[in-house]
Amino acid sequence: MEFDRRFLNVLMLSFGFMLVFTAFQTMGNIEKTVLESIKNEDSSFSGDGYTSLAIIYAALAICNWMAPSFISITGPRVAIFVGSCCYAFFIASFLSPSATFLYTASAILGFGGSLIWTGHGQYLTENSDSETMSRNAGVFWAIFQSSLFAGNLFVYFMFTEPTIEGSTRHLVFWVLTGLSIVGTSLLAFLRRPPLLLSLGEAEGVSHADKELAMPEPQGQKGCTAAWNAFKDALTLFTTRKILLLSLTFIYTGLALTFFSGVYSSSIGFTEAMGEKRKSLVGLSGICIGIGEVVGGAIFGMLASRAGPIGRCTGWPVVVIGFFVTLFAYISILLNLPNDSPFSDTNQTGFIKPVPVLAMIGSLTLGFGDACFNTQIYSLLGVLYAKESAPAFALFKFCQSVAAAVSFVYSSYIGLHAQLSILIFSMLLGTVAFCFIDRRYSNRKSTDYTETDTTLGNSVSHEE
Repeated sequence: MEFDRRFLNVLMLSFGFMLVFTAFQTMGNIEKTVLESIKNEDSSFSGDGYTSLAIIYAALAICNWMAPSFISITGPRVAIFVGSCCYAFFIASFLSPSATFLYTASAILGFGGSLIWTGHGQYLTENSDSETMSRNAGVFWAIFQSSLFAGNLFVYFMFTEPTIEGSTRHLVFWVLTGLSIVGTSLLAFLRRPPLLLSLGEAEGVSHADKELAMPEPQGQKGCTAAWNAFKDALTLFTTRKILLLSLTFIYTGLALTFFSGVYSSSIGFTEAMGEKRKSLVGLSGICIGIGEVVGGAIFGMLASRAGPIGRCTGWPVVVIGFFVTLFAYISILLNLPNDSPFSDTNQTGFIKPVPVLAMIGSLTLGFGDACFNTQIYSLLGVLYAKESAPAFALFKFCQSVAAAVSFVYSSYIGLHAQLSILIFSMLLGTVAFCFIDRRYSNRKSTDYTETDTTLGNSVSHEE
């Protein structure tokens, strides 16, 4: 069946991402910690984890403007493969520690990230319709974020001492490099989506008309296609919907910085967490992953039970994510000292640091992030079904700019100020998403009813 083939494509995409990002997300989670241990052994090494991550997201933000043009020529599958190769190269760069090499690999990864994420958005949309987009986004997110389990569980058992030895680091780097290569190999075999695709009611095509849908004509090729794709992205960026949604995109970038590079490192730097605090870095990543997977699975299952206009219920999920994440930020504020993002500290927070509370914070951070991201993917996939490449590129652009800025200020301002920024931006992002989603939902319900009625009249007339 066509549906089964499209869903199989989604699963293959999801598992490929899971393997590649098992390596990258684990590395991002431990990068600050392991680079500090390298500095302690080699005083000539000057690489910094936050600087590396800032370069990654700055390069990603810039290259996102070029990604739709690249994809207009190569298609999403080639873009995904090239991007995954860049991730494998970045992970391998840690096998030979050098600040220059690290920062160069970070910039290359930023370019690859723009391709893999924009390509992923288009490929996911091509294999979905308005009735399956939410389900597919939820399934992808649950499988993709399970990447946080294996890598961080490995780190949890490897980093058992306050000081991380060189032999231990190299073993971890080799394993993560191998995983990224396996994932890249899987993504190299992504299949073309079926030709007869319907983008659903978002494009004015009713469910009954799906079998009548004809393949889209091929667009212009080469430089003309690339230029048109770039212009489409610029035009889309100035629309009111994208400008408002950019507030939500920006928040997800700030949150990404915090839970992927700052929070787990802060736990590992807090001496009051005990002698096993370095292993808690990996355990924190596992708990974040559990929250991400549970959130993605729940919202994927709920979407699969929704009716033909059931996608337009994203705002309650985002509101749930807001309150769950607010709880996480408050618990972190109480539990960790203000200087914990920088280096080992013997200070304490408002309460004596409690490892269990720190892991609860990780779990709720992951769940809240899943609430926001699954609904963003779903909304963009339906609202911009025929403009998926520029829409997802703009999402990653805003997210990446915010992440890059956040990684820069994370090296200078304390935990409490960072949490204040996160809470304020989360409030703005939640309000913006709810406004767009509710407004779209009301119009969508009317459009669906009118389309269904028109179709019924047409069929009756023919009969």
